[in-house]
Amino acid sequence: MVGFERWSAAMDRALYGPGGFYRRELPRHHFSTSAQTPVFAEAVARLADAVDAGLGRPEAFEVVDVGAGNGELIGHLDSLLDERARLTAVELRPKPGDLPERVNWQSHLPDRVVGLVVACELLDNVPCDVAVVDPEGGLRYEEVDEHGETRPGGPVDDADAKWLDEWWPLPEPGRRAEIGRPRERMWEALTGRVASGTALAIDYGHTRADRPEAGSMSGFRGGGTVRPVPDGSCDITAHVAVDALGSDRLVTQREALRDLGLPVERPPLSLAYRDPTRYAVDLARASASARLTDPGGLGAHWWILSSPVA
Repeated sequence: MVGFERWSAAMDRALYGPGGFYRRELPRHHFSTSAQTPVFAEAVARLADAVDAGLGRPEAFEVVDVGAGNGELIGHLDSLLDERARLTAVELRPKPGDLPERVNWQSHLPDRVVGLVVACELLDNVPCDVAVVDPEGGLRYEEVDEHGETRPGGPVDDADAKWLDEWWPLPEPGRRAEIGRPRERMWEALTGRVASGTALAIDYGHTRADRPEAGSMSGFRGGGTVRPVPDGSCDITAHVAVDALGSDRLVTQREALRDLGLPVERPPLSLAYRDPTRYAVDLARASASARLTDPGGLGAHWWILSSPVA
């Protein structure tokens, strides 16, 4: 038995420790992500091509997928990007046997990237602490046990209190907030590896105008939402304070994919009579695009883009 501990330690153990959720489970068995969709890979490939062109088509160009899961995105990119593009996946689990040989699979970030770094639904799984306001108005860390029961813990330290004051003020007892500093450090690690090019993070998130009053800590298992119990049996996630990260561009996925020219119009019905196979393919692509741009679903994801060196 672990007993009560702060959420950051509980998440880290439950998700990434020995026998943790991401050590055992494939994300696609529990929830859907944009990265699992071939049409999404098409949009990322278009972005990669734009970054490549902006860099003058350098001799070495790399696309790095951080938190690659089972390699769905990087695997689709293999057929969409020419052989000059080096493809790298960063993931804790072993490389799946069905991925193309040219996909470099490793457990750590590259030291230096010329190209595009993509992190799809990674930051929301970065372990973070939760702050609560006690009845006297004091800021305390929330503690949790492996059954999911919570209690107020010790006082929030000065650095976290400063972050809360700037980005997520808690004005009254009962309010909760996920402290975003660990997500910022991960984002800084991603952008810091980009020698030339662009870093892109894609995640559910919120801005100062719409912070959730009780926080957003959730669990997922078997396709549904469950209590965030840190026993390794479920995914544990919390939305990201995206405006606190610092970026060159912050847009919704719906806006980003439309800007990249993702097709969302249904093909004309007349095509079904002239070319049934093409009609079926185009209809499937349009349906996938509509799902990716649905403002009530995946279209609400935020795209956070930064180009440390133009």
